[in-house]
Formats: sequence, structure tokens, C-alpha cells
Amino acid sequence: MKKTLLLLAFISSTIVVNAQTIYSKAFGNPNDIPIIYLHGGPGYNSVGFETTTAQNLSGNGFYVITYDRRGEGRSPDKNAQFTFNETFDDLNLIYDEFNLKSATLIGHSFGGVVATLFAEKHPDKTKALILVGAPLSIQETLSTILVSSKSIYSSKKDTVNLNYINMLEKMDKSSIEYSSYCFSHAMLNGFYYPKEPTKEALNIYSKFKTDTLLIKYSAQMTYNAPRGFWENEEYTTLDVQENLKRVLKNNTPIFGLYGKDDGLFSVDQAKNIECLLGTGNFEYLNNCSHNLFIDQQTKFIDALKKWIEI
Repeated sequence: MKKTLLLLAFISSTIVVNAQTIYSKAFGNPNDIPIIYLHGGPGYNSVGFETTTAQNLSGNGFYVITYDRRGEGRSPDKNAQFTFNETFDDLNLIYDEFNLKSATLIGHSFGGVVATLFAEKHPDKTKALILVGAPLSIQETLSTILVSSKSIYSSKKDTVNLNYINMLEKMDKSSIEYSSYCFSHAMLNGFYYPKEPTKEALNIYSKFKTDTLLIKYSAQMTYNAPRGFWENEEYTTLDVQENLKRVLKNNTPIFGLYGKDDGLFSVDQAKNIECLLGTGNFEYLNNCSHNLFIDQQTKFIDALKKWIEI
């Protein structure tokens, strides 16, 4: 079946080329350094990054491309397989459509897992890999959420939620239900939002109340995506630490940006990531949670400018 793309290029004007299957959008000058953003999930989309950050990033010397994975967000596809090979095929199509030989990949959250596996398979196409709030071990992240949530409920003497945590601790930790409930507690306890957001972050988050795209898609979830990746790729038990080591052996630079308020990662997890990537290739940001490109946008862009040669 022929694959087609919806391409919107923001160079001097907006150009709509074709439609169907995979949504993508480009910001900036095609002659600048190319960056491809891979969104989180499984089941989310790139609207948050696209609407708040992509244009500003492109103004700093980057050609920024966003897209929604097949079967997720604005790329509906009833025949989506939700496999990593499918994500690689579609990412290769992005390269072809935008005439890219290589690019820096920004992998946010689960997008960091996809980006890592792609970089391992296609080192020639990966100029650099930037992990943004990306888990290395899904099980370790789920455990962190559980431990932190239990501590919060204990301090509040919240017996109802403590009972839920006790039930979760007895569940099959590889199940999709276990991961879904863990992430629900992360959301309930504000693990995705900074404790003391900066004025810059508050201004950006205010857009979520007025921007029509953000209102429509920022909280939208494609629920068959996590189940599909669980069934086909055992996504809840993924651990990409060895994959990252092999990417490094391929001489592909890897950088990491993580927030100190991100409840998906313990301090020990952050230290482990820094140890793997190297101190100069890792930044652990204050007043920052999971959406680093919003919570600390200026520092996010400055880090990319420092790490990626312009």
C-alpha cells in the first residue's frame, strides 16, 4: 500500500502537499540543522511540542520536524500494527519526504525509546540523540511512581489510595493494566507538572486554555496504541540501557535532559542516566517536570544549541 504524508512546511509560508496516514509539520529553513521530534506515549501526539516550542526552536538555527506516529494523534490508521519496525518504516519515510540524509532525534518520554532503537538500527541517519524525560527501564519508572505515590498517600493517611497501591503491588507487573494504573497515579499526584513553575512556563501553559489545537489534542489519548505496543513489543518491560550503549559504540552522541520535579524518575535513576551518558552530556533541571520544553524552554533550547553544532 502506498504511503503518503501530510506535510506543512513553515519556511516563508505554509505548504500543504498531500494527505493521508501520517501527519507531519516542518518549521524553519530546510538548509538549517534538521531535528526530528518524537512524541511520548504510546498513544499521544506532538501537538504540545509543536504548538509551544517548535517555532521558537527553529528561530535558533534548526529545521524542526514534528509528526504523529501511525495510529496515534492526527495520524489515524485502522490498520496500524504498533510495532517498532512500523515506526522505523514511517520515520524513514519522514527522512525521504523532507530530503534528509541524517538528523538529530529528540525523543520525549516513550519517543526516546523509539528514537534509541532507531538510532541503533540506523546510525548513519542519526547525527545525535537527545533523550528528554525518556525512561531507560519502563519497570523502574513504574516502580518509582508506585513508591512515590505510596509515600504521598501514607503522609496524607489516604487509606483508600493506599489500598489501591497494595492491590497494584500484587499485580502482574508486566501487564498493561499494571502500567496503566501506575501512570494514572502519576497523573493524580501531579508528577508531570513542576512544583514551582517559572513565569515563562506559566505563560506557555496558559496557551492550553486558548489554543484550539492544544484544547483538542493535548489530553487526547489513542488507547489502542499502548495495548498494541504491549501485545507486539512487550513495551511495559522494555529496558533500552544496553541499546543505548550500542548506540554510543556507533559513535552517535547521546544527550539527556531531565527535570528534578519529574515524578517518573528517582534521583538514583537520574544519576544512572548521567553516568551512562557522561556529565557533560546530561542536564538535570530545577523547576522542571516531564515536559521540559515547556517547563524550562529557554534552558531546553540553550542545551540543544550547546550540544548540536550550528
